[in-house]
Amino acid sequence: MQVKATAKYMRVSPQKVRKVADAVKGKPVEAGLNVLQFMPQKSAAMIAKVIRSAVANAEVGGVDVDDLVIKGVTADQGPTLKRFRARAQGRGARILKRTSHITVVLEQ
Repeated sequence: MQVKATAKYMRVSPQKVRKVADAVKGKPVEAGLNVLQFMPQKSAAMIAKVIRSAVANAEVGGVDVDDLVIKGVTADQGPTLKRFRARAQGRGARILKRTSHITVVLEQ
């Protein structure tokens, strides 16, 4: 049985999330959370939070939590916040603040 959880509009770029997500794919939930706990990246805490949410969804669904494996972690691009920074001679430089939608799929 598959269990899913999603976090939307997270303020980190999907490219940075995907680097961390590759470290936990295919691991048991307990091992994946232990790996994420000691990673310094901001996205590691975000992914761990979504994994915990998926585990809670599994408990409500009556699934045995000890047997769950992280089948997939995907990071899709969310809406981009567009900002400007003042530059020399009256110009403006564009700043793109990217967001991502993180989805975690667990399987028995």
